[in-house]
Amino acid sequence: MFWRKFPAMILLCGWVIADLVTAAGAQELAKNLFGAAALPAATRPDVHGFYSKGCFSGGMAIAADGPHWQAMRLSRNRRWGHPTMIRLLERLSREAAADGWNGLLIGDISQPRGGPMLTGHASHQIGLDADIWFTPMPARRLSVAEREKISAVSMLRRGSLHVDDRRWTRAHEAVLRRAASYPEVERILVHPGIKKKLCDTVRGNRAWLRKVRPFWGHDYHFHIRIACPKDATGCRRQPAPPPGDGCDKSLDWWFTDEPWRPASGPEQPKARDVMRLADLPKACRAVLAAPAPASVEMVTITGPEGVPGVPASLTAFDSVLPDNFPIPVPRPDR
Repeated sequence: MFWRKFPAMILLCGWVIADLVTAAGAQELAKNLFGAAALPAATRPDVHGFYSKGCFSGGMAIAADGPHWQAMRLSRNRRWGHPTMIRLLERLSREAAADGWNGLLIGDISQPRGGPMLTGHASHQIGLDADIWFTPMPARRLSVAEREKISAVSMLRRGSLHVDDRRWTRAHEAVLRRAASYPEVERILVHPGIKKKLCDTVRGNRAWLRKVRPFWGHDYHFHIRIACPKDATGCRRQPAPPPGDGCDKSLDWWFTDEPWRPASGPEQPKARDVMRLADLPKACRAVLAAPAPASVEMVTITGPEGVPGVPASLTAFDSVLPDNFPIPVPRPDR
């Protein structure tokens, strides 16, 4: 097994993170601890908590470049997810290409061990969320610098809640339809104007529209959320979407003034910025303390064949830690 070949490196990576947990204690801001983890927890895949309050282990990365995708904003180190999510993105990239989409530009998925992020999202904490740009992949490989600077293109008319028909194509509909076709996908978040565009134009089978839900933002990208894995008993599910295709009065609400009124009163701090390690599921302490794999390459999906040169047992993430592995506890005050 790989951890027997590289024991010193794995344990070193693990104990560096464990030291952070020990020194900081349960009252440390969770975003600082999880934001400092450069590699995933090299244990079996598992999910703890909820999409906006949790963590995960056994994460895998999607390669920066694949046959039908390019990952964006590489400096953020957010191309990690539960293996089910990473493999789904690889599959979507292939099948969407066959449908006529030029390739995926993949935005944020999760940090290596999940948890609240230093900046940005409230969700994306358990490796089961991913952002896909509405801008298709160009016919060339973008440089690292370009991936940091290039912006996705809004699908809306300027100053409007409605889609700009000059930008919207049947390929946009097709990639959303393909993503919604996967049983693992529970929700796809898009701007209300994009939901309305689909409601007005989709013909034939419309059942998949139930998964496409309107939400603030999401005019530059769509957000895929998959269900809790069956064996992840610590993962808290969200309610199923309401029945129907969602093209009803609930959609009409988004085109009133109410959803867009500025909040009144003092601005509340974002949960991401105040969440402590003690606020997360207890299992997240062990996730932080767990050893890391020897390299990024060992846990990176590059194509449909899986992870090149890595034993099948690693892709399944056999447990690296014995049941009695000591988890550090905070040192007493001195």
